Amino acid sequence: MTALHTLAATPLAVDGRVTGQLDYVLGIIAWLVTAAGVAGLMMVGSRMALAVKSGEFEEHLSQFLMVLGACVIGATAGPIVGFVL
Repeated sequence: MTALHTLAATPLAVDGRVTGQLDYVLGIIAWLVTAAGVAGLMMVGSRMALAVKSGEFEEHLSQFLMVLGACVIGATAGPIVGFVL
């Protein structure tokens, strides 16, 4: 009974080599997602500015929300993977 209790009480050991490499890759992907999000918001903003300046009022809110949704998905992917591991 005590061996079973000890086994259940100790968390599973995860190899540091695997998680270290995974953390490195997740860090690079997080920076790429951040750069892509900033670039996407800048592109949508420049399109909005050009449309207002030329007098054409197009619907840019859907593009803006799509970029923001992608940023939210990218920002939450890393913590979710970290929680699962």
